[in-house]
Amino acid sequence: MAGAIYGAVDLGGSKVLSLVATPDGEVLARDRRPTLAPEGPEAVLRQIEDSLRAAVAEAGLTLAELRAVGIASPGPLDVRTGVVSHPPNLPGWGELPLRRLMEERLGLPVAVDNDATAAAVGEHAFGAGRGARHMVFVTVGTGIGGGIICDGRPYRGKSGAAGELGHIVVQTDGPPCGCGNRGCVEALASGTAIARRARELLAAGRAAALARLTAGGEQPTAELVHRAALDGDEDCRALLSEAGRYLGVALASYANALDPELIVLGGGVLQAGEMLLAPAREALFTLTLPQIRRDLQLELGALGASAGALGMVAELHREMPA
Repeated sequence: MAGAIYGAVDLGGSKVLSLVATPDGEVLARDRRPTLAPEGPEAVLRQIEDSLRAAVAEAGLTLAELRAVGIASPGPLDVRTGVVSHPPNLPGWGELPLRRLMEERLGLPVAVDNDATAAAVGEHAFGAGRGARHMVFVTVGTGIGGGIICDGRPYRGKSGAAGELGHIVVQTDGPPCGCGNRGCVEALASGTAIARRARELLAAGRAAALARLTAGGEQPTAELVHRAALDGDEDCRALLSEAGRYLGVALASYANALDPELIVLGGGVLQAGEMLLAPAREALFTLTLPQIRRDLQLELGALGASAGALGMVAELHREMPA
C-alpha cells in the first residue's frame, strides 16, 4: 500500500478504540472493545496491543507496515516523555511510562497525547473545526476533558496539561472529584456524575421512570437517565438540566479566558441532546463577556468516537511524515 499508514488508539475509562488510517484521515479498519480498567495497567496495556493488532489485521496489514502508532490517553500526562500520571479514570496507574511500554510491546515509534487534546486536533484537522484558528474542544463522557487550538496548533501549556476543562471548579463546596478537589465540573456534569446523582434520586424514592428502567438490577447510567427523561421523568429532566448548566458555566470560563471563535462539543453524554445542551448554551452565552460572545460559535463534533484517534493520526503525520 503506497504512502504512510498510521495506527492510532483512543484509550478511555470505558472503551479502547483502535484504528488504522491514512494521513488524510481515511479509516481503513477499526476495533472497539470495553476497557479493562478495573483490572489494572497491565491488563489495559495488553488490551491496547490486542485491539491495535485486530485493527491492523482487519486492514490486511502487519504491524511492521505502520509508520508509527499514536495513543490518546486520559491525563494528566507529559507529552514529551509519554508518562501518564495518576489518571482518575484508570485506577492503579500511578506514574506509568505509557510510551516506552507500548514501544517495547509493538516495536514501533509511539506518540502519546492527552485524549481531549488529540480529539481537538482531530476535529480541527478532519471535522467540525476545519479552518478555525482559535478553537476549544470539550468532550463529555465518563469524565470531562478539553483541548485547545491556538493559532491553528494545539496549545499544551508549560507541562502539557493545558485543557483540563474537567477540573474547572464550578461549585466550591460541591461533590468530591477524582482529582482530589471538590466541585469540579467533571464531578457535576460528566457521565459518572450523572450516574451518581441518579443513584441518589433512586435512593430517595424519586425518578419513577428511571426506577422502572433499573428494576431488573441495572445500574443507572447517563443513557438511562436520558431515556427516563424522554419518558417524562421530571427528576431526570431536572438532573440533565442541572448538569448542562454546570457544563455551560465551565464553558463560559474557558471562553472568557481564551476568546475562541469556536467551541466544539463531543462525547457520549451529549446524546442527551437539548435537555443538556440548551441549559449549557444559555449559561455559556449569558456568562461570557459581550466582545467574546459576539462571534462565538458552539457546535457539535463531526467525528464522534473517532476524534481522538484521528487526532493522533494528524499529529503523527505532522511529526513523522512518510
